[in-house]
Amino acid sequence: MPVEPNAAARLVDQIFDLQRAVRCVAANTMRGQDTGVALQGVLRFVGEGESRATHLAERLGVSAPVLSRHITELEEQGYVVRRPDPRDGRAQLIALSAAGAEKLRAIEDHRAATLQGLLQDWSEDAVEQTARTLEKLTESLRTSARATTARSANTTEAVEE
Repeated sequence: MPVEPNAAARLVDQIFDLQRAVRCVAANTMRGQDTGVALQGVLRFVGEGESRATHLAERLGVSAPVLSRHITELEEQGYVVRRPDPRDGRAQLIALSAAGAEKLRAIEDHRAATLQGLLQDWSEDAVEQTARTLEKLTESLRTSARATTARSANTTEAVEE
């Protein structure tokens, strides 16, 4: 059964409100830290495993020059390391350093503790249900984004032929 337009519009409003609230909480709890929200996002994706810079930029939805500046800053702080991709010497692989893994763990622990404090009046079931709902929403959006990317690639290939 398709989602009604009003329900979809309400969900969009709630997502934007959630994004703003998360940004506000993050800004209030990260004052004085050496990595801002953007750098923390990069650290999180790098923490998923060694990856090419182009793949990271695509996952983060940023341009290659923007990601390059972030990676340079994280490298200067000792949180990431770069090495040439053995399959393509022009490309670089980015990975967390030991200090970067420790920093990421500290960030994630801090975020979890902050959220735990903010959700004191929530039940464990409500937290679990919300997590499942957000996972489902995220997967639906990712699936749609992958399909759109695949359609664009197929259209580009067809035009080039």
